Amino acid sequence: MPDLPISSLPAATTGYANSLLVIVNYTPIASGRTEAVPFSAITASIAGTSGTNGTNGTSGTNGTSGSSGTSGSSGTSGSSGTSGSSGTSGSSGTSGSSGTNGTSGTSGSSGTSPVSLYPYVYGLFSQTGNSDTISGTTSQLSLVGSGAGSLTISANTFSVGDSFQVKISGHISSKNNDTLTIRVKTGSVILGTTNAITMPTITNKDFELSIFFTIRALGTATNASIVSQGTFLYLVDSSSKFEGVNFSTVNNTTFDTTVSNTLDITAQYSSSDAGNVIFSELLILNKIY
Repeated sequence: MPDLPISSLPAATTGYANSLLVIVNYTPIASGRTEAVPFSAITASIAGTSGTNGTNGTSGTNGTSGSSGTSGSSGTSGSSGTSGSSGTSGSSGTSGSSGTNGTSGTSGSSGTSPVSLYPYVYGLFSQTGNSDTISGTTSQLSLVGSGAGSLTISANTFSVGDSFQVKISGHISSKNNDTLTIRVKTGSVILGTTNAITMPTITNKDFELSIFFTIRALGTATNASIVSQGTFLYLVDSSSKFEGVNFSTVNNTTFDTTVSNTLDITAQYSSSDAGNVIFSELLILNKIY
């Protein structure tokens, strides 16, 4: 291309890959010399490996927005980054759903040490041998035998709504028209009672007592409240059928949650006749809410 004055060059508003970019080079001569450079050579330097959109550029693979960049798949905010799905805060990360603190993690709802949204239910006591036999006496004596666990709830550990169930069963004999009274107690505090039941003739038959308890209010006597509901059944000689009584009692006068409470169940006959006999073989106490 001949040397032309700059003023003689046509103006260009667009360029294509095979277009020529005209450059005035003042190095050879002071008046300048025009030189032609392919337009594609200029654009390559912008979009190439190190260019803005190139591999190492801002939007390139290793750039800020690229797959390995800050916002890329492997970057801080990317799927494998700190905040990504596999990162510390991601679904598989420490705080994610599968992480240590996540739903399925150690401290999660399905983890080793879950934190439940609901009260825990569990067994408190299981009798492992027969109780003492109550016979030939009018004294009030316990039907509870030794076992695993505890029948004691420590002071100030009840919560409103806590509910429990105790089931006790064993063998019973009774003389016709003598009475038997079953009491459910904590210390000297009566939680429920059958009152005196006029008994039929029973000879070494089965009995079953089931009782439910719910804490209604906490505090000292006259402030705390507990409701107890129970059913006492026994097999009768004459009919070979179960008969029995039920009871329901609200104690809001002497029950106290600020002290230790130990469950006891007692039996008391009205006479010391040798035909009056009762003992338990099984007693299980569960927290059910």
